[in-house]
Amino acid sequence: MTQTITIDPVTRIEGHSKITIKLDDQGKVDVARLHITQFRGFEKFTEGRPFQEMPSLTARTCGICPISHLLASAKACDELMAVRIPDAAVSLRRLINYAQIIQSHALSFFHLSSPDLLLGMDSDPASRHVLGVAAKFPELAKDGIWLRKFGQQVIERLSGKRVHPTWIVPGGVAYPLAAATRDAIVAELPQALAIARKTLDWYKPVIRMFQEEIATFANFPTLFVGLVSPEGTIEHYDGVLRVVDSQRKIVVDKLQAHDYPDYIAEAVEPDSYLKSPYYKPLGYPRGIYRVGPLARLNACDRMGTPLAEIELAEFRALQPEGAVLSSFHFHYARLVELLHALERVTELLASPQILSTQVRAIADPNKSEGIGISEAPRGTLIHHYRIDDNGLITWANLIIATGHNNLAMNQGITQAAKHFVKHEKITEGALNRVEAVIRCYDPCLSCSTHALGDMPLRIELTDSRGEILDSCERA
Repeated sequence: MTQTITIDPVTRIEGHSKITIKLDDQGKVDVARLHITQFRGFEKFTEGRPFQEMPSLTARTCGICPISHLLASAKACDELMAVRIPDAAVSLRRLINYAQIIQSHALSFFHLSSPDLLLGMDSDPASRHVLGVAAKFPELAKDGIWLRKFGQQVIERLSGKRVHPTWIVPGGVAYPLAAATRDAIVAELPQALAIARKTLDWYKPVIRMFQEEIATFANFPTLFVGLVSPEGTIEHYDGVLRVVDSQRKIVVDKLQAHDYPDYIAEAVEPDSYLKSPYYKPLGYPRGIYRVGPLARLNACDRMGTPLAEIELAEFRALQPEGAVLSSFHFHYARLVELLHALERVTELLASPQILSTQVRAIADPNKSEGIGISEAPRGTLIHHYRIDDNGLITWANLIIATGHNNLAMNQGITQAAKHFVKHEKITEGALNRVEAVIRCYDPCLSCSTHALGDMPLRIELTDSRGEILDSCERA
């Protein structure tokens, strides 16, 4: 008989989800599915609101990466106003985005994923968490806490709040950077850089212990999507979209924001509130692609900062004939990006322009449609708005990084489950490895569930044995 194994909830991620693994009549894994069980319809309830409110409204989708939504939303609003924001505002937006990347990557690597890497995939789940890491590896745990705190403090120093600040606004930022604030951040950069470099040096030999996971954690050819500068350098705030294949060959390059609907479409599956974007020219589901740190390192030509440039060369040596394919290497890519972000923060703060008082352009709406694209820690983030003559939102669509990765996550957990889950002996460590595939992507599920397509609701009444007595469904 067929059998279903359910992992509920998926642990050490942001948001609520479960995984079902279906076994066939022979007890072998047939398919695994990731189900996102929460729903938040931000696109619908922003309709009718003044477009100037959109950055603060949409940032409320998440307390982990609100800066990412603030930036993509503000960029869409800049376009609605048809303004060119001041150069200092661009630099300050970049600065706070790098701070967001630093704190988010530190959270993902040290707090959520390091228990698997340090304590082992088969270790006791009762202690396989950040407190267990702190007990056995206190120095590394302290480094992770300090680095995340550094990123959060940069956000707070720039914007006045660590979570949901109102500093990023249409047209730029609300107020300039003070010299004392700059100096306080600069004083802590050497320690931050030292931790990033030390962690990379520790992690690279660790990879040798996880060859089986590397081979089976979403290790297959896909496309990769990310922002790059017009010259091909990795980009997180601005730039153009690039799509590369599994050989790192460019499929399409220099896509502007308004080009994205020609290349990215969205599907909806009945068993999840998470949309499934795909590369439109290949259709669904063949148009599978990945975004995020792994994708950005595969898509760019160079890092553009000296220390990260050296690390990129080492990273690409993992798979010298093409793109690095295993999603296990999201962890490695995050550490390279973290180092790069710290180098960029150092560069930005060294420029006299960063203290300019010209930080905001003010205008009424001058266009009916605006699209903002930036790179969140988890990948490409798209905010797309339409407004009426009064500047009120008539339509909005948000395409979130975690959504972009949905097809890859589902295919990845199926690959891992087929390798590790054996009907005759289903171990906790095997199921943890299936979960760990999802943790590689560091999904942000609160951000990612929205309002496109069919959102069915099914209610089941069951007895104490789990047998269904009655059910009803709303399409």
